[in-house]
Amino acid sequence: MPGYVEIMELTGFRSKNAVFKLLERMVDDGLIAKDSRGRISPKQLHTGVPLLGLVEAGFPSAAEEELLDVMDFDEYLVPNKESTYILKVKGDSMIDAGIHPGDMVVVERRAQYKPGQIVVAMVDGEYTMKYLRRDRKTGQHYLEPGNPKYKPIYPRESFRVEALVTAVVRKY
Repeated sequence: MPGYVEIMELTGFRSKNAVFKLLERMVDDGLIAKDSRGRISPKQLHTGVPLLGLVEAGFPSAAEEELLDVMDFDEYLVPNKESTYILKVKGDSMIDAGIHPGDMVVVERRAQYKPGQIVVAMVDGEYTMKYLRRDRKTGQHYLEPGNPKYKPIYPRESFRVEALVTAVVRKY
């Protein structure tokens, strides 16, 4: 989202106070939200997409179309907007996990991560996305790819999990 100076330029306002009042009005109207640091983010501007029912992925069955609910993908994929971001996938090391080159992954920063989860981690100064694993003998964390062509990554100097992969988005 643009900052106060950028909003001043876009609107032609001559003071940050005018921008502040505009933003407060937009918060009151439910168009934007402010987090604890005062950063602004857009709120829901659309009503969602109809969820009509289920489709069989096994044997064919009679399909019935019935409006079950209205679904908002933002709320479904990003329940915690302040700690969530999207990354575009490069490479095929997670292909057996259903994550392909060009996919988008929704990731969320969390306080704790568990072995078995797919995470984005910094290992020895480089970022990668893999399964988080823990060696049973040493207790040391390492990263395991979802493709047998690649070997597990054991940190040499530094290791930090940055975020948890919570969703994969693929457009056909």
